[in-house]
This record gives sequence, structure tokens and C-alpha cells, in this order.
Amino acid sequence: MIIFCGVHFMAETAKILSPEKEVYLPVKTAGCYMANTITKDELVKFKKEHPDYKIVGYVNTSADVKALCDICVTSSNALKVLTALKGQKVLYLPDQNLAIYANYLDKDLNVKYWDGCCRIHHLLTVDNVEQMKKEHPNALVLVHPEAPLPVVLKADYVGTQSADEFIVGTEKGILHPLMVKYPDKHFYILSSGLVCKTMKLTTLEDVYNVLTLNKDGRYEKIELSEEIIEKAGKALTEMLKY
Repeated sequence: MIIFCGVHFMAETAKILSPEKEVYLPVKTAGCYMANTITKDELVKFKKEHPDYKIVGYVNTSADVKALCDICVTSSNALKVLTALKGQKVLYLPDQNLAIYANYLDKDLNVKYWDGCCRIHHLLTVDNVEQMKKEHPNALVLVHPEAPLPVVLKADYVGTQSADEFIVGTEKGILHPLMVKYPDKHFYILSSGLVCKTMKLTTLEDVYNVLTLNKDGRYEKIELSEEIIEKAGKALTEMLKY
């Protein structure tokens, strides 16, 4: 049994990778803005109009969309996979910013991208970076590649790095485990708006209730067809080749 204290696409992905398990999402309304920027029908339409395109799907997508992708990626391996597919026609979905960053790093990629984004990262600005650098001049700026390219180019590092002070440009929740793991270091959030509210909907009470009070079906059990599990599973495992 898996109780996924996150958002819907994460629970679906757990079910795809572990179809023999019961997977529960404690809060039915815990969705993802980015995942919702593309639907199954929209991708079916694109594939019919562009049958020669390789479809690379971010893990932040629904199971139905994953099932239509040739390969899935995470933020840590997307650039590697896109580089490996150089020379082919590629649609990257749904995050435009990560694809724009990939095209910037390698002008020969020419990756086509969907008009989607992570709402909290997409709102980051160069002004945010410059203001925080003034307040904390000794801190390194770390940003997520889901941020707009001008913000990424202002950062000291895209991903993770070693130093004593950090200005962190991704969802605020990452600060808590960082502070626990590195109590001698200082972490500052790049913008107060970096909060994914749906990721914070699940409470300890919700988890308790799934375990003890779920007889009435109040909590969502993730159900996926064998066809979706098989097709989406292929897209997820395909990235391991790279």
C-alpha cells in the first residue's frame, strides 16, 4: 500500500511503476498546474498532425499523456535525453522553460516545446535575483531549470552546488530538508511566491484517515487500465537507456 503525500501525477506514476500495489492520494484536489497544461486529446491531435515527431514527456504529466509519449524524463536527466535525440524532430512537453534552456545550451537541438510551465517557477524574474543578491551578496543563487531563461542565466548554478549560503530558486518546501541536512549553512528563498499550494494540501490527519477511515471511499484510490500502465511504463523505462 502506498499513500502518496503529493499531487495526482505523482500518485499515478507510483501506480504505473508498482501496479500490484494499492496507491492512495489523500487529497483528491491535489493537482499540478503544469500537468494540467496538456491533455490527452491535445497530444493525440499533435501526433496526428506531426507523426514524425519524437514525444519527450516530463514526469509532471498525467498517466494518459505519458502513455502517448515515446520517453519520459525528469528535470535531472531531461537535458541528457534531449541531447541524445539530437538530429531527430522532438516535441518536449509540457514545460517550455526547460526546453528553452536546452535549446540555449545547444543551438543544434532545436527542440519544439509545448506552451506549458510550472506556475511558481514561471513567475520568477531577474529583479528577484538581483534584489536577493543585494541582500545576501555572499550567497550562491541556485535555480530550477523550470524558471525562465533570463532568470536561469542570472543564477550561479542550475541544480545543486556547495557553499555556505544559498539563495534557492525553487519550491519553498525544499528548504526544510536542506536546513535539517545542513544545519551549518544558510538558505534563503528567492521569492516568497515560490509555494506550490497543492503540494501542501495533504496533512498528517489525511494520512491517518486513509489508514483508518477509508471504508466509505472518501480517499482516492488510483485506478489505471492495464493498457495505460503498459504504455506509460514503457515511456518511463525508456529513459533508463539514456
